[in-house]
Amino acid sequence: MPTTATTTPLLLLLLLLLTTTTSSSPILGLDSYLAQQSRQDPQATNDTFLTLPTSLKKSLSSPFPLPSIPSLTSSLLSFSVPLSLHIRLVGTFPPNSPSLLSSFLSSASQPLHHFHVISPFHPPFHSLSIQHTPHFDIAFSPPSLTSTLSESLSSQISKSPSSLRSSLLSIPFSSIDSIVSSDFRSENEHENRDGIFIYLINLGPQSKPYAYSYSDSDSSAGFTDCLGTIHASKNRYLWIDLAAGPVDYGPALSGDGVLPRGEFHPLAAFHSRQKSQKSLLADVSSLIWSAYQVLLVPSLRIPVPFENSLLVQFIHVRSGSARDSSSDALDWKKIERALSEDGGLLLRDQTLRFKNYEILSDSGQAFRSEAEMPVDNDFGRVLPVYVFDLDYNNHLLLDRYHQSVAFKDMVIAVRTRNTQTVSDYTCNGRHMFTQTRSLERPLVGSILQSMWGVSPTHLLWSPRHNSTLVDYTWSVGQTPFGPFSESLSLSFVQKDAAKRSVLLTMMNYSITSAIDFLEAIAEHGGDRKLLKQNQHLVFEQRWTLFKYKLDKAVSALSHLDFEMALYYLKSSDHDLRFASSLLCLFKKRQTVQKLVRGQKLVTYQKEILCDDGDELMMINM
Repeated sequence: MPTTATTTPLLLLLLLLLTTTTSSSPILGLDSYLAQQSRQDPQATNDTFLTLPTSLKKSLSSPFPLPSIPSLTSSLLSFSVPLSLHIRLVGTFPPNSPSLLSSFLSSASQPLHHFHVISPFHPPFHSLSIQHTPHFDIAFSPPSLTSTLSESLSSQISKSPSSLRSSLLSIPFSSIDSIVSSDFRSENEHENRDGIFIYLINLGPQSKPYAYSYSDSDSSAGFTDCLGTIHASKNRYLWIDLAAGPVDYGPALSGDGVLPRGEFHPLAAFHSRQKSQKSLLADVSSLIWSAYQVLLVPSLRIPVPFENSLLVQFIHVRSGSARDSSSDALDWKKIERALSEDGGLLLRDQTLRFKNYEILSDSGQAFRSEAEMPVDNDFGRVLPVYVFDLDYNNHLLLDRYHQSVAFKDMVIAVRTRNTQTVSDYTCNGRHMFTQTRSLERPLVGSILQSMWGVSPTHLLWSPRHNSTLVDYTWSVGQTPFGPFSESLSLSFVQKDAAKRSVLLTMMNYSITSAIDFLEAIAEHGGDRKLLKQNQHLVFEQRWTLFKYKLDKAVSALSHLDFEMALYYLKSSDHDLRFASSLLCLFKKRQTVQKLVRGQKLVTYQKEILCDDGDELMMINM
């Protein structure tokens, strides 16, 4: 007992010290002041420091000297976004499932993981400066949810006719989703929980094997309805039926990402009778971890700087003889609706517009002359989408697999007179067919990648492999990516990823710019040598406020409050800009490159204006 009594305070002290290294201590009155400013100036156009009460400014300074430059740099590289995952076990699971799953997932989440970029502006640096930390809340669902789902599933199985083309009964996913959605709303109304819900469903063996259909059409000789066992909703939940299937889908002949037949994939773990409870739950935990990596903290496709106004230019290039009939003309409005639904992809004060151009051309020279489109200087980011309609009878792909390909600054798509082809992919033993005249869904997926940096649900950057991994586990159901779904609508996965990509790019830029600034100060003898006493006091206050706002942005990201995170990141720019301007007084031009932890941190070009009393100077940080 005496040992415990003396050890506990030491552990608490150690925990406190570790906590203070990663987040700023609360400053009395500052939170309420910044919250008030966010309501009065949501665009963060004003510098909050200039109107800060004197008492709060004093609280931003410390009687102790600022930590060393390496310590300040280390603190900037320690930001981690905690994310809450609420795992609900529905149906039959071993009694010790919550504790075992927590143990497995805790091991998988150590050490901390960085956010990654698949195609960075400056390869080969794929890791952002920000980390993420999952927090798992695992519990059994109430028996009432299990009984309601069981009744609905049994009813659907009894009235669904057997298929001659598949051993699996096709069950509408909505029969389960409507019940899960109701439980999700109930949990959020009563508990007001942040984070994502994952429902793991095991209703036990049924009279017939089954899987879920996401389409209104049945499989036929010319159409394959790819049945699955998962669903990601428009709201922040997804469910996995572990007793459904087993299903298999992926490349038909060769390639990465295939779901193997039988019990060898975690989705089919509950179909094995030879596994122990521990190995069974190990498979389930790997499935949860995969969902976390691919759906909840997906890799950025590209870095995406924040812009207020976005423009998508649809440029339809057709040969003079390739006339569209009303039956197979491109439905631009359908693409616009998918990208504009509920404004789910946009942050506060962002606008999204679309413009259509049509060019009839039989030669490259004619195309170049007719493509003189007006320059849209009023938009912060313009994405041209080129669709080439060719007077050609055979099927044509840009890279063997895709009709539409996303680049960092444009999208290119192609289609011919061919209307349908057999793809290189299979689902549940049947080849997938591609409707080659229907480009709307591939275009939505490509625009998401190029405009918002949203990665396809089958791509993930792996630092361990130093390459992009392909996994089609999550590419069925409500996703605009991959060959196994017909859905044009977006789930919470794409909507959250679009906003998070912009915010992570902004925060990574702020951190790397601040580190560049610290390195420049260190090269010139440190802050005490460079700055006079009154300048040093303001610098210390500005730096503390800058770091405090980054902490608040991380907290907002953790609560999925993307609008508040945007405010704090934009507001912190004022403090970093002012602190950097102090360096301008000492040196007119400074170009900084450095190595941190063996990796070169990438910064964007940023112009900073400062006035040293004699002239207005401009430098690049």
